[in-house]
Amino acid sequence: MSWVKHRDKLHEAALSSVKSISKIKTITSKNGIPQRPPAQNLATLTSAPRSSKDLPSWRGEADFQAFWYLFHKIKPEVELSVPARVVFNELEMSRVEILGSNYYKGSKTNITEYLKSINVDDKKSPHYLALCTNLWLKDASGINLSTSLKQLLKEFNETYAANNALDDIKNSLISSIDDQDKFQKASLDFLKTIRLLKSIKDDNIEDEEEPFDSPGSTDDIEDEIENTSDSESGDAEASLDDLNIDFENIEQTPEMADGTAIDEEIDVLAYPNNDYTLANNNYSIFTKEYDEIIDAKDLITPDEAIRLRTQLDNLIKPHQTTIGKLANRLQRLLLAQQNTSWNYNLEEGMLDTARLHRVVAKPGYPLSFKQETENNFKDTIVTLLIDNSGSMRGRSISLAAICTDIIGSTLERCQIKTEILGFTTKNWKGGDSKQQWMKQGSQMNPGRLNDIRHIVYKSADNSWRRSRKHFGAMLREGLLKENIDGEALVWSHDRLIRRNEDRKILIVISDGAPVDDSTLSANNEEYLDNHLKKIIFEIENDSSVELQAIGIGHDVTKYYKNAITINRAEELGEVLLEQLTKLFKN
Repeated sequence: MSWVKHRDKLHEAALSSVKSISKIKTITSKNGIPQRPPAQNLATLTSAPRSSKDLPSWRGEADFQAFWYLFHKIKPEVELSVPARVVFNELEMSRVEILGSNYYKGSKTNITEYLKSINVDDKKSPHYLALCTNLWLKDASGINLSTSLKQLLKEFNETYAANNALDDIKNSLISSIDDQDKFQKASLDFLKTIRLLKSIKDDNIEDEEEPFDSPGSTDDIEDEIENTSDSESGDAEASLDDLNIDFENIEQTPEMADGTAIDEEIDVLAYPNNDYTLANNNYSIFTKEYDEIIDAKDLITPDEAIRLRTQLDNLIKPHQTTIGKLANRLQRLLLAQQNTSWNYNLEEGMLDTARLHRVVAKPGYPLSFKQETENNFKDTIVTLLIDNSGSMRGRSISLAAICTDIIGSTLERCQIKTEILGFTTKNWKGGDSKQQWMKQGSQMNPGRLNDIRHIVYKSADNSWRRSRKHFGAMLREGLLKENIDGEALVWSHDRLIRRNEDRKILIVISDGAPVDDSTLSANNEEYLDNHLKKIIFEIENDSSVELQAIGIGHDVTKYYKNAITINRAEELGEVLLEQLTKLFKN
């Protein structure tokens, strides 16, 4: 009981520790998964542990961020590919963690316990190589590692031990731990040696004068993912073929991936032939063979389901008061429309027993009857279609998950059927579809050229209680890739059309236009855009489904007739509820 009672003070104590060690009093904090490297002047911590045995790992989260702010200095930018940058960042993380562990002896255990918690199972991911590199440097500096971390290091050594050049670089890295400039040059030599970097001018390190927000910060990597050209990506892949790292399928995110790769965990469900009820003129699909519709529970392991659901619950906590009030307001509106009413003092109908006392008091007084009025509230189903593209990464997808969780549970309490769907692709820049197209000669204008993934978080007939435990899958690292909105609308619309409810509502939550690099590079640049506009036009003009849209940070009125744009992600919950309120008042 004592532990639970004082858990609320841990977060405050951890933040104070970060400020004290880093000597930066302006550092702020938030709940969430820590970034590696941390964002500038922001300490991110998960919720305080419920057991004291998890305390060292949790303290390690605060320690590594404090050491980053204490020992890392902002330097001029070095241009790197995304995979190289991930490893480059982790080498710098290892440097500051080693320095911190030397100054603050008690932090060694905390840091190693924390590293165990971010284990990466996907050996094709650059994050896996980055973590192994971190451990390789720590082991070389004399820090004792746990058994599980030594196993990771063993696999790394088996892969790279034959390269004797690493021994000299290891010595250079260790000898320059106290000098960030020398350490950075040695890190670039390391990247060249393991063939993550072909060449780079050392002048870039010294001559660039304009600083940037912390090299390799989350924002930098996300921007690079968006802006890296196909040619740059091709160079990275060509230089790494011998390392057995598949960068076509890597999880391009700034944070460590959790659990095994999605492609190794999923079981493909049968796709229903794509016989769309909506017209698809002038839009073609190269192949449907690799498409899938998948339940959210099949994207994650049982342990991940628990962890991600807990993460989502933690994200909901700061918003519970505001969103709870809005949800209650919507619930009152819906129940008021569904409640039956009675007409009293009628000459026929059901006997009104509440007025029998008048007959007892005055014999001969006529009996009073009542009759229930008909309920005009239409049987309704609501589908929430969530954009699971890479641009939704971060706060946008978190708040989308929060709001759909709150709205869905509210509608369920009001006996309104609710379906929660998501859409993305299985790969970045094409998958098996693109490979098949290339093998067949790469003909012109092949049509849609990526493997789509449509996700069922909750079907209309499943209970909310059974489905909600898998709802955190939306937060899973590596899930968010590219978005082909037109086909997702067709899919969700056709599911609605087959329902028996009188009123059908489809609400799309998205942050912009459809984007799939493989498709757009092989077809007209407006290919996906035009298809989406055509599908929306048909739904809005020819279908019984009521279509609504909420754009996050982007004006989507050029696509949807009934749309609201929000420029701050924090507004999503309120706007979504207000939109539903307007819908049900009609």
